[in-house]
Amino acid sequence: MTDERGDLLAVSLVSEILATDQLLRSRIARVLPAGMELSHVSVLNHLARADAERTPAELARAFHLTRGAMTNTLTRLDLAGYVHIRPDWDDARKKRVSISPAGRRARDAAFAAIAPFLEEAAGPLDPARVRATLPVLRALRQGLERTDAQPSSRRDVTT
Repeated sequence: MTDERGDLLAVSLVSEILATDQLLRSRIARVLPAGMELSHVSVLNHLARADAERTPAELARAFHLTRGAMTNTLTRLDLAGYVHIRPDWDDARKKRVSISPAGRRARDAAFAAIAPFLEEAAGPLDPARVRATLPVLRALRQGLERTDAQPSSRRDVTT
């Protein structure tokens, strides 16, 4: 897929997404309440929207993280009182995670802090163009998720 100049459209698309991601993460980090990180807000939002317990492994898969990285985030959220972590009564090897009332309040406070920035950033965009863009971004994400779930096709090359 190339544009009229012969540049790869996929490279341009991904470059724009990466630059936007970096800018968003940086700006959001600056407006979050003290001690809150974007990863915390993401996990709290996931748990609040699911309105059900999840295992750390399920959360790691949902966020495409290692179990260790998710355990680190969950430990911080637990210490802050934002999640409840309990043993899984059916399988003692597992734990179950749910959002606490304090976690819901922290999530809401984070969204309240982020909302003015997002409105400022996205406000001038034409809603029809945004709606038209979402399916493209969703399809790209879903394609990446399918590719991520497959075994790597790269071969190790030794010299």
